[in-house]
Amino acid sequence: MTDLIRTVQQQPWSLWWIQFRRFARIEIRRNLITKRAWWIYFLAFVPAVIIFIHLIVDRHQPSSMTEDTNILAGIVQLYYVRLGVFFGCLGIFSRLIRGEMIERSLHYYLLSPVRREVILLAKFFAGSVSAVVLFGVALTFDFVLMYIGYGGAGQDFMLHGAGPGQFEAYLLIMVLACLGYGSLFLMLSLMFRNPMPGALLLWGWEAINPVMPSLLQKFSVASYLRHLMPVSVPAEGIFALLTVETEPVAAWVAVIGLLALIAVVLIYCCIRMRRLEIRYTTD
Repeated sequence: MTDLIRTVQQQPWSLWWIQFRRFARIEIRRNLITKRAWWIYFLAFVPAVIIFIHLIVDRHQPSSMTEDTNILAGIVQLYYVRLGVFFGCLGIFSRLIRGEMIERSLHYYLLSPVRREVILLAKFFAGSVSAVVLFGVALTFDFVLMYIGYGGAGQDFMLHGAGPGQFEAYLLIMVLACLGYGSLFLMLSLMFRNPMPGALLLWGWEAINPVMPSLLQKFSVASYLRHLMPVSVPAEGIFALLTVETEPVAAWVAVIGLLALIAVVLIYCCIRMRRLEIRYTTD
């Protein structure tokens, strides 16, 4: 144990931290300021556009605030978690490694005097920041636009009522969804030349996971996020086929469980990154 502690203390942590920050800063700019990310912006902000139309067109009676609260919960639970964040993270994180291999630029990073784990974790951090910023800002717009039409009653709900707690829960769900799906898509981009088939299989797994045994449910991002929803909205129509009521779990257990799953995936990604070989004749 003493030798392990001494080995850890002798590592160049300050150098790795400087390299991590510089790589992350470059990747954040590349993720957020690029024409190829327009469809990710669309996924993030299309609910805000719809809610804005609802704000202009429909009348906001105090009696309909509960209905709008359920609608907002449905947007987070059925759209963002199952579609928006999922495919948005697919576009961001699958490009971090596999995209640069396709563009034949990743080898410049790999030939630099930087540990591959630092490169990988910096890319994951940059992708996470990009996804959280996009979907976090979009969620804020959704929340404000949903209640601002109610005037004083809406402002009181957002600032003093149940609104702040619900908004914090939704924001936590967004952050964890971005981290969870991001880590999985980063892993898929390291494992396969084309991560899309794996992503579609993952999407199907996330859909059917609620009907699986409790042990298998622990390998699903959405299963943890369901226990964090402040407002439970029963699905209707086709979405009812994708939603199954499960035994509730404490919020802190769900958060720790999902963070543990993310940590395991990132450790595996670091191992894969250490063994990564680029053959541009085949990749």
